[in-house]
Amino acid sequence: MNNTLKPFVLIFIMGSLLAVSSLARLVHAASNDALAPKSQVKDALALPLHTVTIATVSLEQSILFYRDGMGLTVEGPLKIASELKQAQQTLWGMPEDLDWDTYRLYRKGVDNAIQIRLLVLSKPMPSIHDSWDSRELGPFSLGFPNTDTVALDKHIRKVGFGALNTLESYPIPRPDGSSYQIDETIFNAPDFNHGVAITRGNGMAQLGPTDESGLGGPAYSAQVITDSESQLTFYTQVLGLEIRSDRVFKSAGDKGAMNLPNGTEFRFAIVYSKGATTGHMLFVDFHNIQPIKPKNRPSLPNLGLGMWSFPVRSLQTVLDNAKAYKADVVSVKKSISDPLIGTVDVATLRAPNGFLIEVFEVQE
Repeated sequence: MNNTLKPFVLIFIMGSLLAVSSLARLVHAASNDALAPKSQVKDALALPLHTVTIATVSLEQSILFYRDGMGLTVEGPLKIASELKQAQQTLWGMPEDLDWDTYRLYRKGVDNAIQIRLLVLSKPMPSIHDSWDSRELGPFSLGFPNTDTVALDKHIRKVGFGALNTLESYPIPRPDGSSYQIDETIFNAPDFNHGVAITRGNGMAQLGPTDESGLGGPAYSAQVITDSESQLTFYTQVLGLEIRSDRVFKSAGDKGAMNLPNGTEFRFAIVYSKGATTGHMLFVDFHNIQPIKPKNRPSLPNLGLGMWSFPVRSLQTVLDNAKAYKADVVSVKKSISDPLIGTVDVATLRAPNGFLIEVFEVQE
């Protein structure tokens, strides 16, 4: 071999070995992650959670938290055609005397992060929640994976928002018996919502992709529920989602991120679109404490997180599933052109707890 070529050959061989080693580590990490998909995207009916709709009368506070705190980009107010707004009134069950401006909040550079549709209402409406208490039933949070929750915790507090508790660090078991560390803070966001900063350590992939600065999400959304079986059956049978993890946890109590009574136990189910690695839902069902029931329905037009929107491969299949399940269909198929979800056929229905679900058909 020509001696002048040896350094380049060695570099190539070493590079190949490093690439194989890196790939092996990635494969091992995925196989050692209970949340890694075992299903395939091609089998999904509903795709990952696409849009979360929040109703507010506090635009300034919303921008302060989501843009200045969590680093999202804000667009709006968007131009909404009168025909679209009329259709949305029917789809979302909005009163005829209620108007709103629409804003889009999203993570620039992270295409598969969930976007927020922020509706700034023309007048106050009842609030979905009465407080930030973790025991309140209904939509609970948006999750923001990032690579340094310690730093993000300090930043959000400096911006001016409190949290349910101090940052909590705790271990999560892996399939091989080892564990990895979670750092988590649950912040008190506007409209009695929660924004969760969360980092998975020890080489684990974050719960959604992050941008160059290490910020990601929204990557998931959570609810506090009762009657897990009917709720989870709705999401799995009507939308075709899958339960990826289903455990009973004992809370860290007044030292934990949720700041619950000491000794609290709850079922914790994590639901994904088939084959997906982000855009998922978390469901908390308390076992040994009584949840708090808010006065108002967990849905638009009430203030707070009032709707989840899912792309689906077949709108008719979802509606057929809803009929078989005897789900409450708010609006049958409408054809709309929406700046947030595109020119699509869309329908709305309710989960068993009254939460509003928007589904729109996508062509792939």
